[in-house]
Amino acid sequence: MARARIGGETVWLTAAELANRLRVAQSTLWQWNLRNYGPPAVRIGGKLRYRVEAVEAWEREQETLARAR
Repeated sequence: MARARIGGETVWLTAAELANRLRVAQSTLWQWNLRNYGPPAVRIGGKLRYRVEAVEAWEREQETLARAR
C-alpha cells in the first residue's frame, strides 16, 4: 500500500494508478467523479489526482458499508 506522506509531502495518485489499485477502468473513475461518488479527486494541471489518505479513508468507508448490508 502506498504511503500517504513521504518526507512530510502529500502523496497523490494519478487516475491510472488508482484505477489499477481498484481494478476498475479509468473511465469508471471519471464517471464516479461526475456523480460525486468514489474517492475525492482534485484537478492538478488539468488532470485528476487522488490523495492517498483520502483514497484509504474511502476504501475503509466502503468496507463498513459492505458489512452493513
